[in-house]
Amino acid sequence: MASILVVDDDPDICALLEFKLTSGGHAVTVEHDGEAALAALEQQKVDLVLLDWMMPRMGGLEVCLAMRADGRYASIPVLMLTAKAQESDVQRGLAAGADDYILKPFSPREVAARIDASLARAVR
Repeated sequence: MASILVVDDDPDICALLEFKLTSGGHAVTVEHDGEAALAALEQQKVDLVLLDWMMPRMGGLEVCLAMRADGRYASIPVLMLTAKAQESDVQRGLAAGADDYILKPFSPREVAARIDASLARAVR
């Protein structure tokens, strides 16, 4: 069981992901903006972050950059989950340190499979 931080400003997406991931045996924490995500990282051990790009107060790209710059969080897998589908957006997300980039709309099964694959790689 992994501890997953889901960060998205859409409550319906958060509820769907929380249901899918907890059904898969993971512990899930949900936050709705980037500042709250960084605060959650301070409060608990997180094994993976599922991160939306466009959010109020602090976007996912900035959160990813902040995580990669902080030695405490630099090795935590980050999966961007976003509607920003341009090739240049994908390149920016990966350049910021995201380990994977998933486009909305998404398949919950695919997200779960990508999370499991990222977690398996992180354990090695």
